[in-house]
Amino acid sequence: MRLYSPLSARIRDRDGPNGLFCDQSRPGYLLAMLAYAGLIRGRESDAYHNRRSTGLSGRSVSLRNRVRFVGLSDTGKVREHNEDTIAVDADIGLLVLADGMGGYNAGEVASGIAVKTIVNLVREHVEREDLSLPDQESGLSRPNIILRDAISRANKIIYQTARTQPQCEGMGTTVVAALFYDNKVTIAHVGDSRMYRRRDDKFEQVTMDHSLLQELVDRGFYSAEEAQRAANKNYVTRALGVEPSVEVEIQEVPAGRGEVFILCSDGLSDMVEDEDIHLTINTFSANLDTVAKQLIQLANDNGGRDNVSVVMAHIVDPFPARTKIFDKILGWFG
Repeated sequence: MRLYSPLSARIRDRDGPNGLFCDQSRPGYLLAMLAYAGLIRGRESDAYHNRRSTGLSGRSVSLRNRVRFVGLSDTGKVREHNEDTIAVDADIGLLVLADGMGGYNAGEVASGIAVKTIVNLVREHVEREDLSLPDQESGLSRPNIILRDAISRANKIIYQTARTQPQCEGMGTTVVAALFYDNKVTIAHVGDSRMYRRRDDKFEQVTMDHSLLQELVDRGFYSAEEAQRAANKNYVTRALGVEPSVEVEIQEVPAGRGEVFILCSDGLSDMVEDEDIHLTINTFSANLDTVAKQLIQLANDNGGRDNVSVVMAHIVDPFPARTKIFDKILGWFG
C-alpha cells in the first residue's frame, strides 16, 4: 500500500523508508502501544475489554441467528508479516477491516489501533443509544454517525501516536466497516479496502476506492477494464493517521434475505478478478467459511503478493429493529 497525498505531495510506500518502524523486538514498539493505550483508555470507555452484560439496550436484538458472519486473514506468499487487522462482533452486527502501511510493524500497529478503537466505540454507543432516532441537525441515522465518529476518532489516535512515537512515524491504514441494523447496513470506508455485495445473481462493488487509479478512471484516463490491469493500483489518496482529520465516506443501503456482503483488503481485489470472486461465492455459498478460505486460496494461487483479508456477512433472515413497547412486553415474560 502506498499513500499519494495531493495536499502534502508525499508518496508513501507500504514498506516505508529504510529505518526502524515499530519493530516489536525493540522498546519503541512497546512505547507506541502504551501511548495508544493511554489515549484510548484515558478518553473513552474500554468496552472491548469489559464485555459486560447490558442486554444491548440500543440494539435490542442480537443478529447471531439472523446474519452469518465470518472473517479470515492471511499473510500471503511474499510478505513476512500480516499488517491487516479484522474484527467481527456478531452481537452488534459490526464488521471492520483495516490494511496497514508504514514499514516493519508500523502498519500492523496502525491497523490494530483502528480496528480496536472502532469496535470499542461502536459497541459502547450501540449499547447505550437508541439507534432508531436520527440526528435532527444532519438528518443522518444514528448508525451513520456512530460509525463515522468512531473512524474519525481512530484517525486522531493513529495520527497522534505516529507524531509522538518516532518508531511509528509515517504509519497509516485504510479501513472499511459495516454496521447492520434494522434491515440496513451502514458502510464507512477510507482508502482502497472495499465492500462488495451479491444480490440475487448481481455482484457489484459498493464502495469507491480512494486511490490515484480511481481518480484517473473518474477523469477518463483509464477505462474500468484498463484499470484492472494497471500497475499503479496501490497509491491511496486517503488513509487514517496521515492528517489530523480525515473525510470518512459513508453510505447506507438495504440488506435483504440471501444477500452476501464482502469486505476485503486489496490483497484480494488486486489478485482476484471480480468475476472470480462472484463465481466463488455462488459455488460455495452454502458454507461461508469455505467461501472465505477459497478466496484466500485464489489470491495466494495468483501470487499472494500482499496480505489478504476477507470479512463476510450472509443475510439469513430479516433483522428489523424491535420497538420499545415490544421489548417491554418481552420483559414481562423474561
